[in-house]
Amino acid sequence: MIVPIHLENQTAVKYNVVIEKLPKLTFNRKVAIVTNTTVSAFHLKRLKSHIECAELYVVTIEDGEEFKTLATVESILNELFEYKLDRKSLLIALGGGVIGDMTGFTASLYQRGIGFVQVPTTLLSQVDASVGGKTGVNNKYGKNLIGAFYQPEAVYIDTEFLKTLPKREFAAGIAEIVKMAVMFDKDYFDFLMDADFSQNSVLEKVIERSVELKAEVVNLDEKESGIRAVLNYGHTFGHVVENETNYKTYLHGEAVAIGIMMANALSVELGIMSEEEFKRVEAFLVKHNLPVSYEIEDVSRFYDKFFLDKKSANNKIKFILANGIGKHVVRDDIDVAVLKKILKSFTKKGE
Repeated sequence: MIVPIHLENQTAVKYNVVIEKLPKLTFNRKVAIVTNTTVSAFHLKRLKSHIECAELYVVTIEDGEEFKTLATVESILNELFEYKLDRKSLLIALGGGVIGDMTGFTASLYQRGIGFVQVPTTLLSQVDASVGGKTGVNNKYGKNLIGAFYQPEAVYIDTEFLKTLPKREFAAGIAEIVKMAVMFDKDYFDFLMDADFSQNSVLEKVIERSVELKAEVVNLDEKESGIRAVLNYGHTFGHVVENETNYKTYLHGEAVAIGIMMANALSVELGIMSEEEFKRVEAFLVKHNLPVSYEIEDVSRFYDKFFLDKKSANNKIKFILANGIGKHVVRDDIDVAVLKKILKSFTKKGE
């Protein structure tokens, strides 16, 4: 299965998302694989056996969201200079969303830009993070606030990599899958409700549909000036949750699941989502062992952190909300009192 990426406003930018067994990868140039200590132990040997190139190097970094920083990017860059990579060289990201984001960002910086390829090894990165060219790192102010839109040359998705994935990591990817369904495709959501993710044929179908939906959006709006912002459903709230917990308590997909519940609570309050639909999404997340609650300690502090979100502008916070299941609406006119009411419902005292 091949899903093409062809950016509408950039005729020269074309690449494929290939969903199949990892093929033989041949490059007439220097190649550096960027991975982490966990993934390399499981998958590096296999990837290396599939690569033919002029020279092959490996850059291994520590595993974890807390290492998604400019300091780590600089350490990768330093190794690439030591290996004397040139402007025709290629990076391969072997890992999850953190590795993919940092490898792409590093590629955009090295000698003003070299090529890179994504080989995602987590469900979250296969259905979302590896597709579309978003790259970047975190800092103390928030998630992915430093980065660039930089498209890969190709994405190779092989479900074989998921066999070593911990259950918690697998569940985190499911949060990004349901995000796509709730925003764009009610029939897909209905399918997911009964889907058996342990069946590889079902899993491949789910990955394929998720990538198709994301590709449609990215092809129309590479740099998130319009519809691509809808892919941040659950993220405006979820990024604050991650920031408040120093990126150590929740996996990204888990924070997104919490963010989805907060966004849906706001949708119900605004009358654009029914209680029944709210409960269906909640039941799906609970079924897949994803968190659906979070205890906000300070509502005002949580609220203030919304303004660090990349989607906020002119002192207005842009919220991506479910307009029922399968449709979406973007709002930047939410009354502060209404928003704080929702946030208060996620405090210890609640309502």
